Amino acid sequence: MDPRPFRIPAAPALAAVTAAALSVAVPAGPASASDAGPPAVPAVHRVAPDLDRRARAYWTPRRMRAAAPPEAERRDESAGAPWTRGGPVARSTGRVFATWAGREQVCSAAVVRAVNRDLVVTAAHCVRPAGGGWADNWIFVPGYRDGAGPHGGFTARRMFVPDAWARDGDGDHDVAFVALATAGGRHVADVAGAQRLAFGGPGGRPTHVFGYPAAGRFDGERLAYCSGRPVPDRRGLTAGRGLRCGLPRGVSGGPWLTGLDRGTGAGTVVSVSSFRFSDDPGTLYGPPFGKAVRDLYARASVS
Repeated sequence: MDPRPFRIPAAPALAAVTAAALSVAVPAGPASASDAGPPAVPAVHRVAPDLDRRARAYWTPRRMRAAAPPEAERRDESAGAPWTRGGPVARSTGRVFATWAGREQVCSAAVVRAVNRDLVVTAAHCVRPAGGGWADNWIFVPGYRDGAGPHGGFTARRMFVPDAWARDGDGDHDVAFVALATAGGRHVADVAGAQRLAFGGPGGRPTHVFGYPAAGRFDGERLAYCSGRPVPDRRGLTAGRGLRCGLPRGVSGGPWLTGLDRGTGAGTVVSVSSFRFSDDPGTLYGPPFGKAVRDLYARASVS
């Protein structure tokens, strides 16, 4: 079987959103030899000034419900379970709704601590798909549940992806930061909270993966998770780590957290859900947060 990686499809949008906002101090993981060199030049997209108005008008509850995946695509009885403990991870993780090439898509994302208090991390293919161009009508709903979020939605104002992704679609750089516009004068971190961010990847530490899967027995309406210890790809085809997790499409861009306190729901974001290999669909891979991602964060966090 062809072992080439395939991106987790961004699930067609399927719920409702309304109006909303997030947080600083990022512990850095140990640098590796590959971290040497000058800062990489990221691809940056300045969103059109009218996006906030357009996205809010576009994503009506009716449109999002109508965009549910067809039954033929609801086929993956996946592992994983709903997250019912609440806490910071439930408040700061949310669903992303966007359009690209005329298609409505959903992903997952999480608020991370940043100087601007406006920053979320997700997968690069959730803002700049491998086919080229930037996603439009992009809105993030923190704490999404059953069609809405407690703080409404926050639209994008600037999008950042590593040059290696924008140029080559390199899966080891499938990471994006999105600086959000304020909603009602409030920053997303101030109303939804924000998780810590660290670089260097999860290693083999116990890791929790979160997102909004929208296929099989999941309908995308509630936060779900998997947990385990990530391992290197045995074939050496990616620098990312793989975790046994069957959460289906819609989980793309969702945060990987280490050091999660299951009682409080607080942890540290060390990767995001990116892809699977075609000959091992039960393993979900997350890219390493290396130098390019560190540089990207440094720019995005003060944007």
